[in-house]
Parts: sequence; C-alpha cells; structure tokens
Amino acid sequence: MLDLVDITKVYKGGKHAVEDVTLRLSPGMLGLLGPNGAGKSSLMRIASTVTRPTSGRVLFHGEDAVARPNTLRRALGYLPQDFGVYPNLSSREFLRYMAAAKGVSARTAKVRIDELLELVNLTEAVKRPLGKYSGGMLRRVGIAQVLLADPQVIIVDEPTAGLDPEERVRFRNLLSELAADKVVMLSTHIVSDVESVASDIAVLAGGRLQHRGSPEDLLRSVAGQVWEVLVDPASVSAVQARYTVSRLVRTTEGVRVRLLSKEPPYQGAVQLTPDLEDAYLSIVRRPEGGQAARGFGERPLRAGAV
Repeated sequence: MLDLVDITKVYKGGKHAVEDVTLRLSPGMLGLLGPNGAGKSSLMRIASTVTRPTSGRVLFHGEDAVARPNTLRRALGYLPQDFGVYPNLSSREFLRYMAAAKGVSARTAKVRIDELLELVNLTEAVKRPLGKYSGGMLRRVGIAQVLLADPQVIIVDEPTAGLDPEERVRFRNLLSELAADKVVMLSTHIVSDVESVASDIAVLAGGRLQHRGSPEDLLRSVAGQVWEVLVDPASVSAVQARYTVSRLVRTTEGVRVRLLSKEPPYQGAVQLTPDLEDAYLSIVRRPEGGQAARGFGERPLRAGAV
C-alpha cells in the first residue's frame, strides 16, 4: 500500500506545483491524467522519494517514506519523464550498472537483462552505444531498468513518449499484466495511454486533484453533454472560442465538430455517446481545472453560423 496524504509542493518564488493531493494506491493501475504543467511530474517525484513535499506525508505500508525512504526505494521501479543514460555504454552494460545499483546479483542480472532486452525489442541493438539510440529506443531502455529488480511499486512518468504505436500498445499491455499484483502509477496527458488498461483514473489540473474514479465514473460525468455539429469552415474558430471542442473532421460537406455543452449548441445538433477524452476535457477546462470554461451554459450558436 502506498499513500500520498495531503501532499503540497511549493517551489521557490511561491509557485504551487501540487496542492493538498491525497491518493491511496493498492495493487492495480492508477492512470494519472493531466495537461502539461498540471503538477503530475512533481507528484511522481514526491511519490518516488526523489523530491520532498513541502507538506504532507508519503506512507509505504504505513511507514513514513519521507523520513525513511530506503524501504520504498528498494521496492520501487521509477521512470522519470527525463531519463538520462551514459552515452558510451551499450544497453546491456547500462542495465548491468543499474542492476548493481539496485542490489541485483550479477548472476540474476545476466538472465534478467536478456529477458528485458527481448521484452522491449532491443536485442538487435544491444551492442550499439546508447548515444546512437533514438529517443524511442532510449525510452525502452528506461522501461527495462524499471523492471530490473522486480519492483512492488512501479511509477512511470509519460512512459510512452517517443514510442511508435506498436510499442505503445506493447508497453501498456505489459503494465496491465504487472498491475495484477503490483502498485502501478502511470502519468500521462494522453487519454489513450490509460483508457484501455486503467480501472482507476485520477485527473490532476492546476496542481489539484480534480477527479478520481473508474472510467465509467468519468463517462457518467459528461452524459448528455457531447454533441456533433456540421459547420462551415469559416465558423470553426467561433465554435472553438465558445465551446470545448474535442474533435474536428473536415468533410466535403463542411467540418464535423465534436463539442461539449450542457445544452444543445444549436437546433439540429446530434447528441453523441461520450468517450474518455470528452470527460477528461470537461474536467481540465472547467474553471477549477485551471482553464477557462467554454460553452457551458452559454447561448446556442446563431443559425447563420452553421
């Protein structure tokens, strides 16, 4: 069990990155969603004992991990958003170094590293120095080092950045399997990274926890508020200024706009079944989510605009 209790982080100059966030994590996957600058990385660094909170507690099995971090660190696999490597080492050499730092024996590490290099599809590049790896390949090395010591707690910050679609799916499925008996916390601003694998979703915006619940809970929060309208291309900017728009599709007939509104945006608008992206946008763009709300309760579009 990992508990974040009333976590607040204030940086120099008085910037509040995180304010009064409480999360209890048990085995399973928590998808932490939020826009860039929402405070996700600050919260992940605190949960990983890399950074101390200004106030609040981090508890691992009830033990204070801020005052005594080593118990959590021994059980932790952490992938930060900015993952550094030694460019002259090969992936195998780098993973051997990381295994030694994590206290994994040389014999165990040899077998484990070979398994992980195959798992992240790097076997063919194993002799190449890391300085010649692409950004996506380096991300896969980072994923491998997370799993070296068979951690009980896995914290990954924007783990799919730089991965191609096939690699993203492979990694999401891997995390889903690991979450059967481990605490997995995945932070991202990409809804698709969590919608198919996380049964528990938290939304962070403006440094505050805006929502926590199942995907079904999120969908219920925007029931009846998702619409599609067909507009003239010249009217798109006006629609975007008034409503939260989640999708634009240009067709020969005009632009099909998927938007959020508590009331029909204009006569003839078609109500749609919401998806998680709709629900996410409705949360992060309301006033308490740190951005101006658009279109909620405003007047419908003028008939001449569509």
